[in-house]
Amino acid sequence: MSRGGEFGTISRGALPARLGRVAQLLARLPGVGEKTAQRYALFLTTTPDEGTARELGKELAALRDHVRPCERCNNIAEVGEDGRTRCGICLDSRRDGALLCIVARVQDLLAIERSGAMRGRYFVLGRLLSPLEGIGAEDLPLGALRARLQDADEPVREVLVATPPSVDGEATALLLARELGAMGIQVTRIASGVPHGGDLEFADQVTLGRAIEGRKSFG
Repeated sequence: MSRGGEFGTISRGALPARLGRVAQLLARLPGVGEKTAQRYALFLTTTPDEGTARELGKELAALRDHVRPCERCNNIAEVGEDGRTRCGICLDSRRDGALLCIVARVQDLLAIERSGAMRGRYFVLGRLLSPLEGIGAEDLPLGALRARLQDADEPVREVLVATPPSVDGEATALLLARELGAMGIQVTRIASGVPHGGDLEFADQVTLGRAIEGRKSFG
């Protein structure tokens, strides 16, 4: 007799319940489907290298205790011996402290870092305005952002809003422009246009319109 459910029609008793539980937990991770989660769980169980599963379990157990949001920018950082949490970017004295890039998620920060084009500092919002999800301005860390901008030790000259070019991202960008513009700080927005190597015929109207509006001198 087969049993349906979260992991398809695997026969009852074909897998130990504990392994099935691990697979279910792995399936909660973004981008990990049922089959992939089951494959990961089976690998950790059957690999001759027992140290892999034990080391992974040890690191996962300690992760939430030793890695937390940076107290200055909300990036991910390791808790120091003094109990404070500062990320490597905030501790890097070579960064331009006058330029602050605001992103929605840590993943966005990492994507910008890979480009090598941003040498300032960051502030991670953690979420975007989203009326459909019930997220309003009061749910954004605007107070912490204002405190960061008013830090006399590292005055900010320009805020670069790098929220995604989506409905929620644009709404958040407009809110930030209104809130921060009142503080007398220059607020800029990342440009959006045709991706490198892309064909114009496949670009949407909004992307093409912004590419034309954001044109620069050439030649």
